[in-house]
Amino acid sequence: MQEESKNRKDLETMFKKKNQAEQSFKEKKIGTIKVGTHKKTVIVLWVVLIASMSFGVYKNFTAIDQHTTHEKEVIELRLQDTNGIENFVKNFAKSYYTWNNSKEAIEARTQAISNYLTKELQDLNLDTIRTDISTSSVVTNVLIWDIEQSGTDDFIVTYEVDQQIKEGEQTTNIKATYIVKVHVDKGGDMVIVQNPTLAPAIEKSDYELKAQEADASVDSDTVNDATAFLETFFKLYPTATEKELAYYVSGNVLEPIGRDYLYSELVNPIFTKDGDNVKVKVAVKFLDNQTKATQVSQFELVLHKDSNWKIIG
Repeated sequence: MQEESKNRKDLETMFKKKNQAEQSFKEKKIGTIKVGTHKKTVIVLWVVLIASMSFGVYKNFTAIDQHTTHEKEVIELRLQDTNGIENFVKNFAKSYYTWNNSKEAIEARTQAISNYLTKELQDLNLDTIRTDISTSSVVTNVLIWDIEQSGTDDFIVTYEVDQQIKEGEQTTNIKATYIVKVHVDKGGDMVIVQNPTLAPAIEKSDYELKAQEADASVDSDTVNDATAFLETFFKLYPTATEKELAYYVSGNVLEPIGRDYLYSELVNPIFTKDGDNVKVKVAVKFLDNQTKATQVSQFELVLHKDSNWKIIG
């Protein structure tokens, strides 16, 4: 009996150890599976994150590019619109500064300028020309000096008007400079939103080019030789063909002009050294056979000499 009891205990112990071993193996196996799933999850998350960031960067650059394209289109549109603004203001000025003191003419002027002015400005200009004034005016010229954008849809236009004013038997020519503000709708329709306002006249600038002096490093033989070349060239130049010019000119530095000009003289050519080349600044007088007037052209050329002189720039 004791021996049977001992065998039974041994069997129970053996089964218990076997179950413990199997349980330990299962736990290890399950642990391995969990680790693999975690790694896959991390990889998937990184892929999603990188893809999201890449899409965001792409979308940002695309948006910038689209915005830049839109701005470029708006700028180009506004540049094209300035021609319309110029014509709009010119036509307005011709109506606004032309009048006589008859009732019919005043009514016609009022109607004409209403096509350009806001209602507020129409009211403002009602009594600017009356039947009791003694003058009449005719516009002889309108010059647009400047068109400057102000905000998104407004443009400041500077213009000059030449008028012939008649009072009795006396006629006087006057000119004055004004500015107006033009509003341009998205559809291109225009209206003047600021009344013609006096502005400073556009005057001649006092700027003078600094006189260029001859370079002492260009010797007299070179000057004489280059001068003779230029005289020969400019006698040919007005009527020269492309093939004939190729002998004197490199590439397309000077194109054929095909004019009936007769060479007269070089005026004060100034030569300066430029490495292996010689630069020349010169005025050239031609007689225009059609108009009989003298035409003076100015050139700044680069000359080079190998076996012969050639204009290379």
